[in-house]
Amino acid sequence: MPAAGPGSRTLGEVKEFAIYSALRLGLMLTTFVVIAGVWLLVHPSSFNLVFAVVAAFLVSGLIALTMLDRRREEFARKIQARADRAAAKLEERRARED
Repeated sequence: MPAAGPGSRTLGEVKEFAIYSALRLGLMLTTFVVIAGVWLLVHPSSFNLVFAVVAAFLVSGLIALTMLDRRREEFARKIQARADRAAAKLEERRARED
């Protein structure tokens, strides 16, 4: 496997993004199934798919704010470190040019 170059993404950053995205998607799907299931049990004749999707999106977003906070912070920390390294390299190049 080739070594990661200076401008390439590290496996850890990609892994954190993939895990966080998969957790968000899983939470959204689980919330949709629960909302749609309850709605269909309570009042099946008035089921509205669009409203169920919007409600699941909103509810899963609120749940993710608390449940996925650690993952989101970990991902943001790694991205910030990468941005700091890139900014330091840019400043180093500018200093060499002067």
